Amino acid sequence: MAEVSASAANIREAVPFFNVADMAQSLRFYEAGLGFEVTHRWIDEGLLRWCALRRDGVSIMLQAYRPDRRPEGAPGVGVSICFMCDDAIAVWREARARGLSPARPFVGNGLWVTGFTDPDGYRLDFESPTDAEEESEYAGD
Repeated sequence: MAEVSASAANIREAVPFFNVADMAQSLRFYEAGLGFEVTHRWIDEGLLRWCALRRDGVSIMLQAYRPDRRPEGAPGVGVSICFMCDDAIAVWREARARGLSPARPFVGNGLWVTGFTDPDGYRLDFESPTDAEEESEYAGD
């Protein structure tokens, strides 16, 4: 096994990869609702099968299930993707203005947290540091 230098940074990013039942519905949620932009796409047999999306330096990927390969049960059960932000409340406001219904921000572990569940049941939390009291709920807007 080759020796690796402790000072060499190799791993740069983790990219959540979501398998989705309805690509059009998922794209509406991520593009129109959360403000992500498609940066790459794979079209197969005339259908969008996979795409990469990006917002503010953060990436995600979506891939449509093939009808004969969709697993039973709900995807993502017990998994939460946390997006660390400068201002999670701003994300909450933007999403509401775009027609989504995110959870009202609350303070957990010294962070404002606002959560979403995407069309396939994946849990997304947007979080930012705060000095507000633990378990308090955002009272604005």
